[in-house]
Amino acid sequence: MDVTYEGTKREIATDKGVLRYHEAGDGPPLLLLHGSGIGVSGWRNFRGNLGVFAEHFHCYVLEFPGFGISDPVEGHPVMTAGSAVTRFMDALGIESAPMIGNSMGGVVGANLAMRHPERVSKLITIGGVGPNIFSQNPSEGTRLLQAFADDPGRDKLVRWLESMVYDRATLTDELIDQRWEMAKDPASHKTLAAMYGSKAFEAGQKAMAKSGMPPYWAMMGNIKCPTMLAWGRDDRQCPPDMAMIPMRLIPNAELHIFPNCGHWVMIEAKEAFERIALEFLQR
Repeated sequence: MDVTYEGTKREIATDKGVLRYHEAGDGPPLLLLHGSGIGVSGWRNFRGNLGVFAEHFHCYVLEFPGFGISDPVEGHPVMTAGSAVTRFMDALGIESAPMIGNSMGGVVGANLAMRHPERVSKLITIGGVGPNIFSQNPSEGTRLLQAFADDPGRDKLVRWLESMVYDRATLTDELIDQRWEMAKDPASHKTLAAMYGSKAFEAGQKAMAKSGMPPYWAMMGNIKCPTMLAWGRDDRQCPPDMAMIPMRLIPNAELHIFPNCGHWVMIEAKEAFERIALEFLQR
């Protein structure tokens, strides 16, 4: 099976621009949704896992608009990502599918499961969902993202990447170089600034308070599909106390915490995560 970058990359036109993605495997569909952050992409999040999941599923690694790969659209990145998933599924004729979402991708999947439950058959989130209870908010990782968004620099990228992992050896020179090149893309940085820039972050907090609407995580009792919450015990971007509310509110949720692991569970706890995720998806 070809699971190389060139061998799996695809694109499809929609009424709001071109969506690019990676595709591999046969069987029932499985969507993999990437996180946010500096120089992120779906391929970088899930390239190491694609071959394993593609042995059992027809996998689609979607690149969200605004991160320098799919065509950008106007709007908040989390909301445009959610609409991109439904556009993507409609374009390919996928009525319903299980979804694996890393961090922001988990939030996107959770929102879809609440608002369009018929589209999400199972949900796996990797960090990201829920509120900080005991840990500081913004977290250490988010503060480092804000510092980069306000004034980009390679040294700030490295400091943020170090907060993402338990083992510093995970951060190869190649990975840092790739992230830095993508981070210099204007569309990618515009999205990062819209999510994490200090002014945008403060404006978003005020707008949420003014709206009177409950935060998305307060409504997670509406997620009816089986849900697996995966967390690194040493996550400094989304500390594991965030899992407490979704674990309690989502009726059919189970929580798996991986030791000696930071925010990138699918990378640092690769084999254990894949084994547990496959058991959950095939259950």
